[in-house]
Amino acid sequence: MLKFEQILETAALRKGGERVINELMPEVVSDKTLKSRSDAWYLSAITRRIFRAGLKHSLVDARWPAFEHSFFGFDPEKLVLMPDAMLDERMLDARLIRHWGKMKAIRPNAQMVMELSAEHGGFGRFLAQWPQDDTVGLWRCLFKRGKQLGGNSAPMFLRMVGRDSWVPTTDVVAALVAQGIIDKSAASQRDQRAAQQAFNQWQRESGRPQSHISRILAFTVG
Repeated sequence: MLKFEQILETAALRKGGERVINELMPEVVSDKTLKSRSDAWYLSAITRRIFRAGLKHSLVDARWPAFEHSFFGFDPEKLVLMPDAMLDERMLDARLIRHWGKMKAIRPNAQMVMELSAEHGGFGRFLAQWPQDDTVGLWRCLFKRGKQLGGNSAPMFLRMVGRDSWVPTTDVVAALVAQGIIDKSAASQRDQRAAQQAFNQWQRESGRPQSHISRILAFTVG
């Protein structure tokens, strides 16, 4: 496994210098910011991520004001009570992206947000309190307790809201394989744990967020 300084050097050579790399880093917000946001804000972000999967982000984002209006501002307490008939009505609304499977995930995800909020004093507090050295555990928690949050959806949701998380993109996985950290993917729990240990080590070496390490690692191959 390479030292982080070697990874950074390779990425800088490929991208035109460390200053350029630093300008391309994803935003990571503070725990205070994570805790300050409403449960509705997070449910909206979860749902937007689910609808973005497989579609152009700009298409989904352009429709999002209509989603906010049609789904009560993503207030989870209202959405858990949403009857099937009302969902059926939304499937006829041409302003929305009418994907039944993704639409149907809104109610169980509203339930998840409410439950985790009740357990931790807010969904944002739940995200902030999860141990940084167990990012893959947070992915699995969101996957098990929510709907349509498999694959890269949970990591990408965390990236969207600024909660520090590495993301197993094609380039990141290729770099991890090239270094012999994982065999061929980051799909199994064994490979996810091995990759997490590597990210924890690189974070100790560099002091950088795992989101930044993830992006820099991707630059070494893509």
